[in-house]
Amino acid sequence: MSAVAEVMSTVALRRDPRCSELPTCPVCADSMVAAEASAYVSDHMISYLWTCDNCGYGFVTKHALKQRFTCN
Repeated sequence: MSAVAEVMSTVALRRDPRCSELPTCPVCADSMVAAEASAYVSDHMISYLWTCDNCGYGFVTKHALKQRFTCN
């Protein structure tokens, strides 16, 4: 089943984007647990690819970070 891509932009309110509420499918309202893929778009932007296991609908979310993450 093919997926349709849609971009939904959000701003992470917490420091760690993993603490954000997880999305639900806009088509069938099934809850989503993990993104299929993620990518750093820039130093302050991460995009996530989501695909619904129930209906196959796909979309991308983008999260703006207020602070850049660094590794120690």
